[in-house]
Formats: sequence, structure tokens, C-alpha cells
Amino acid sequence: MQTFTMVLEEIWTSLFMWFFYALIPCLLTDEVTILPAPQNLSVLSTNMKHLLMWSPVIVPGETVYYSVEYQGEYESLYASHIWIPSSWCSLTEGPECDVTDDITATVPYNLRVRATLGSQTSAWSILKHPFNRNSTILTPPGMEITKDGFHLVIELEDLGPQFEFLVAYWRREPGAEEHVKMVRSGGIPVHLETMEPGAAYCVKAQTFVKAIGRYSTFSQTECVEVQGEAIPLVLALFAFVGFMLILVVVPLFIWKMGRLLQYSCCPVVVLPDTLKITNSPQKLISCRREEVDACATAVVSPEELLRAWIS
Repeated sequence: MQTFTMVLEEIWTSLFMWFFYALIPCLLTDEVTILPAPQNLSVLSTNMKHLLMWSPVIVPGETVYYSVEYQGEYESLYASHIWIPSSWCSLTEGPECDVTDDITATVPYNLRVRATLGSQTSAWSILKHPFNRNSTILTPPGMEITKDGFHLVIELEDLGPQFEFLVAYWRREPGAEEHVKMVRSGGIPVHLETMEPGAAYCVKAQTFVKAIGRYSTFSQTECVEVQGEAIPLVLALFAFVGFMLILVVVPLFIWKMGRLLQYSCCPVVVLPDTLKITNSPQKLISCRREEVDACATAVVSPEELLRAWIS
């Protein structure tokens, strides 16, 4: 009987232990990895645009979501190794995440991602090597070269506020000097040089990112040519002489026409000296009686004087 009791106790103990170990995973579901973790993490970085990518977790008939977190140098060394959720990738469907806005300094960043399906979450997968934005691939800028009359104009691809452009241009001829101009932003036309007729000019450009202190390679050289010939020297001389004649003749003509109009509309009448009265009428009237004849002669009417002067 005692032996039977011991056997029952062992059976009971085994059942209890089996039940215990079977129940614990059910009670601790949040701590147990049910979904497989994303694999093959990598960062594709071009022109300061950083894209974290991974292999998707496949669950037939289900949509798996992903969450991304990052850890900069400060968080890693001074903030107890905390992880910060990505600005744009919290429960995203696609197997990629744009972390450009999260990578704000030129220091190593740790990146990690995990999968979520309902209440189930996978373990975190961490990028094997920390990412630093100074490893981004810089490509030559797109550019459009145009001519506005005799002006050489360039418009560069707008790659964002961090980008500046070094533009080199020269006249296509043996021994020509190469000029360099720094353009602070893209997307707007910039005047480079006033071109000479009949000459060809060439341009190339490269990007520069001050935040990481790096240049891209130069773009392919593009050239434009201004059609036409230089103005002959004789023609230029005639043009100058004609201009000077206009400057002299036009003011003289205007002055002469003004004088003619003045004489036609407002003529100046000059009286003969014989018609001018030098003495006042009061003095003439005050003559003595014995001088009446002389006074009468002095006060004769202007009409009679004019008639006498004509005859």
C-alpha cells in the first residue's frame, strides 16, 4: 500500500510539473518570441537620404507591421542605452524605413527593428554595424545649361538645404582659363558669364555637403555655343558717329524751331527813334505861349508823325 501511495505521488508530481511548465508560456506571452525577427538589416544612403531596409516576415494571410528605433552616440554613452522610436516608422507595413530625420549628427547610430502581428511581437533585430551619415553616397548634381541672349545660365538640381554646388566653367579654346563659382542652393537659375558671339562655353558641377565635409565627383561636361559673328569695326564706327550726330543735331534743331515759333507767334516790335517820345506830356504842355508853335509841333499826334516819316 505504501508503495502504491508513493507511485501516485510521483505521478501527481510529474503531472503538476508538466502543467506548470505548459502554463508558464501562456502567462508570459509578452516576453516570449512568437514571430521570427526581421533579418538582413542594411542602410541605403544616397545624397543624405538614409533608408533602413530588411527582409520581410512572412505570415500567410496576415499583415505584419514593423517598428524601428534608433540610438545615437549620446543615448549610447550618456543616457543609459535608451532607444528612441523613429519619427516615421511606428507600426509601418513596408520592409523599409526612412530614418533621414532621425540621423541628425555625424556620429555612429545603432538601428533596430521588430515585427508585430496582433498582440505578438518578435525579438529586436539590430543593425550589425552602426551607421554614420558621413558614409552616404554623393552623386553629381543634375544641371540644365541654357543661354539667355549672350548670358550663360545654369540651373542645378535641388537636393536640399544641406547641399552647395561647385560650378566650373570655361571658354572652349586652347589654354582657356577655368572659372569656379560656388552656388549656395539649387532649383533657381544662376548667371555665370556674358558670352562672346561665335564662342562655345563648357560647364561641369559637383555637390558639397558642409555637414560631412565631402564633395561628389564632377558631372559630365556640357557645352553651349552662341551663334553669330562679331560686329565689324566699320559698322561699330558708323554707329558711334551716327549717335554723336544725333546728340548734336537734335538739340540744335529743337533750339532753331523754338526760335522760329517765337518770332511767328510773339514778334518783337522795335519803334524808330523818331517815334520815341523822350519828354513826358506834362513837360510838353507846360510850354510858354510864345512857344506855342514849337509846342504844337512837339505834341503832334503819332499818326501824323508816322505819315510824315513814311513820306
